[in-house]
Amino acid sequence: MIAKLASPMSATGLGSFTIRPACERDVRDLMKMIRELAQFETLEHELEATETSLRDWLFGGHPAAAALIATVDGVRAGYAVYFHTYSSFAGRPGIFLEDVYVRPPYRRRGLGSTLLKAVARIGAERGCGRFEWIALRWNQTALKFYQSLGARVLDDWVMLRMETAGMRELAEAASQS
Repeated sequence: MIAKLASPMSATGLGSFTIRPACERDVRDLMKMIRELAQFETLEHELEATETSLRDWLFGGHPAAAALIATVDGVRAGYAVYFHTYSSFAGRPGIFLEDVYVRPPYRRRGLGSTLLKAVARIGAERGCGRFEWIALRWNQTALKFYQSLGARVLDDWVMLRMETAGMRELAEAASQS
């Protein structure tokens, strides 16, 4: 993981803030912020995560992802969840940003870019060949923000998804062939 981060040059007007690796005691607040993000994106109907699933998959025996927590004056103000991928073309791992979220009172003061930079630092320290994430097409504010940081929109690639039921059906079909 990374050490406790404090970057007054990156987040202005925030008072005392830190970005640190999430720990088990953050699970309840992390779940609240994930729910807030789902509401903002009007995707709450897709939210299946629970405190138990977060605890299991972030802090269990075989963590699938990790999270950073941003605090401002001791209050949890945002988070980033990331995990590793692998690129056969790069021949090394990548880092994928699943979520970045900053609560409304703390927005537009550099905390979001500080979270992104913290994940980028983790990827760079681990020798990752790519830093990738997805944004909703309608969220032009986020897209412009990401592009201002140097990210580029990949128009040639299409994201595909199969939900749990479809994945199980496909797995079952594979076992029957």
